[in-house]
Amino acid sequence: MSRRSLRKQPLPFLEKVEIMDAGAEGKAVARVVNRVVFIPFGVPGDVVDVQVTSRKKSFFEARIVNFHEYSPFRTEPACVHFGLCGGCRWQNMNYDKQLYFKQKQVKDHFDRIGKFEYPEINPILASEDIFFYRNKLEYTFSNRKWFTVQRTEPGPNVETNGLGFHLPGMFDRIIDIEKCHLQADPSNAIRLAVRDYALDKGLTFYDVKTWEGLLRNLLIRNTLTGQLMVIVVFRDDEEEIIREMLTFIKDSFPAITSLMYVINPKKNDDISDLEIRLFHGNPFIMEDLPAFKSDDPVLKFKIGPVSFFQVNVKQAAKLYRVAAEMADFRGSETVYDLYSGTGSIACYVAKYVKNVIGLEYIPSAVNDAFENAALNGISNVSFHAGDIAKILDEGFYNEHGKPDLIITDPPRSGMHEKVVNQILTARPQKVVYISCNPATQARDIQLMSEFYEVKAVQPVDMFPHTQHVENVALLVKREVLSS
Repeated sequence: MSRRSLRKQPLPFLEKVEIMDAGAEGKAVARVVNRVVFIPFGVPGDVVDVQVTSRKKSFFEARIVNFHEYSPFRTEPACVHFGLCGGCRWQNMNYDKQLYFKQKQVKDHFDRIGKFEYPEINPILASEDIFFYRNKLEYTFSNRKWFTVQRTEPGPNVETNGLGFHLPGMFDRIIDIEKCHLQADPSNAIRLAVRDYALDKGLTFYDVKTWEGLLRNLLIRNTLTGQLMVIVVFRDDEEEIIREMLTFIKDSFPAITSLMYVINPKKNDDISDLEIRLFHGNPFIMEDLPAFKSDDPVLKFKIGPVSFFQVNVKQAAKLYRVAAEMADFRGSETVYDLYSGTGSIACYVAKYVKNVIGLEYIPSAVNDAFENAALNGISNVSFHAGDIAKILDEGFYNEHGKPDLIITDPPRSGMHEKVVNQILTARPQKVVYISCNPATQARDIQLMSEFYEVKAVQPVDMFPHTQHVENVALLVKREVLSS
């Protein structure tokens, strides 16, 4: 049967489907007549009737219509927006079971994609906090908020402006958030106060289709040290309106230590290439990170408005400790830190090795890395900006020396094949591979498996109530290569 014929057939209604697994994009997984069915907001153990919403060649996508049995692992979501907002797709699943499926995800990817030998995976490190753990959130102002019951034409007294998160799969609709469980107070109070102030003053919310409207974004960052950064993004430089609004925010929330604003007339939300103007306080906030050895002083990091920093700091401390323990430093190593960001890993390990060389493709992050090293009195690190696939070559090794150890923490897409090949050219004794995507991690390790064997695997939960999992793998150079 042709694909065109399949599309013409009515989408099936499937009865008493047992959900067996939790899979990609946080969707539950079932199997019906040898076809995989992806079901949002299901929990393994549920028995449900589902309406297929999309038919592909090898799988269905479906939504739950009726429950026959509830999973014993199902729990009541804390958030009133659960089911609409796509941010915490597993909030209806017991946390222990979330950890089980995250660890299973690592094993499945290593088995199916990597197909290399590896030791038993260490039990996943649970998050100390499962709510209010993020230190950064960005909200969107929109004149097209989502209504639970949609209206073709909102009535004259219906408020269409809102401040919140984009509805999954819909670039022009936002969910007007009342309470988010991702960031600690006063994050929710600030968002609600800013929204209500804007509504009361009749300020225009952004229209993504016409690129009009004064208010665009609200970004809130906080730290465990108690500092708080707020950035308001406006489309136009309406000086008096901006001053009055920022004064209201400053006076209403004296805990704010850094209040800034941006004028963004572009058709995208990226502010990294724009002037960020300071209205009140400091142009940065400070965060502390425990050192690898408990008797060493804490590391201090300066976080600017566009700086990258791990969003779950308590878990980041566990993640870095795992990486350092796997590295088992002797003190004489030259360490390469690939995808070094703002230098947090480089600074974390610098005291315990001879020197660290960081490579990062974002120049502003490299500037932050140098500043963070200086802030902590670290002098045995250097950072280099550029496309790692291009700058990491024989010439770089000749100039800076080959590494004894490589720590790599790439983006979700994993490492470029040229970077993998350059690691194999240098062939350090150890590679510590930190990944936010075990699938691409498994792919990259497989490319190195002729020369390296996996000696340890440690998952870390950085993002409770989501399908995402961090994983650290230790690769050690094979001493005797097969012919």
